[in-house]
Amino acid sequence: MKKSLIALAVLAASGAAMAQSSVTLYGVADMVLHKDKNVSAKLTSGGVSTSRWGIKGEEDLGGGLKAGFLFEQGIKLDNGAAGPGFDRQTYLSLSGGFGEVKFGKIWTAYDDIGGATDAAFNANVLGPVALIFQSQYEYTANPNNGIYYATPSFGGFSGAVSTNLREGVANSRVSAFHVKYEGGPLFVALGYQDDEPNNEKYTRIGASYDLGVAKLLGTYGRAKNADVNEWSIGADVPVASNLVVSVGYARSKQDGMKAEQGWSLAAAYALSKRTTAYAGYFDANAAAVNGRAGAPDSRFGVGLKHTF
Repeated sequence: MKKSLIALAVLAASGAAMAQSSVTLYGVADMVLHKDKNVSAKLTSGGVSTSRWGIKGEEDLGGGLKAGFLFEQGIKLDNGAAGPGFDRQTYLSLSGGFGEVKFGKIWTAYDDIGGATDAAFNANVLGPVALIFQSQYEYTANPNNGIYYATPSFGGFSGAVSTNLREGVANSRVSAFHVKYEGGPLFVALGYQDDEPNNEKYTRIGASYDLGVAKLLGTYGRAKNADVNEWSIGADVPVASNLVVSVGYARSKQDGMKAEQGWSLAAAYALSKRTTAYAGYFDANAAAVNGRAGAPDSRFGVGLKHTF
């Protein structure tokens, strides 16, 4: 009996040692100095990407199955504020040949494709889509109590669906999906989100094509209940191996209202694999400044982004 128990204990210990697991600390530190027309210069955290830190881990369960977790918190570098809590993402996951399932506070399937085909590097502070599109800045990005499933890739095609449990909170359901194709120089994606908290239904279509000398970008968005249609065009031009210039224009039109428009010119210079310096200019029409977007009349910014 003792020998059997010892043998089982050794076998269990051996199995635990064989299982590959890892825990990683990661993050983004991004700060921009920008000057808007008739406004004093300002330091803003997250000029291109939201500053954040997080911890993620994964364990190999064998047979191609893996368990994982992620905790992620936003940070404002300009004043040191963080959170509240892990406000960006917190989830457990299970992945394998079937794809990946996540449970917790998760970016929606619609959010997954947002920004993929936007000019000016989809910059929070300088990008035309980020500053003009209603379907970009008003949707619920990461609802609580989420359930998310992503398929594996089939010849470049993949997709994802997400929803969440209300858990006693009325009008809090956020359900979304996306389908996309990534093959060679072509990327095409369609996303949809039924957003109860905003009483809105969002649609997004994005496409890009890499010609080598330039990557062409295009995005279409719609907010159904607000009767808003919007679109953008742009191009990323690699001037050198570590320098990319991006130009883009975005337009958003609500039925019965004047069109809100803006354009951007931006450049990103890679100082290393992890650190990028960037600069850009954004300009909007009066309708965007005074309308829903509340965009800056004009803005110039320079920033630095570091990932770890």
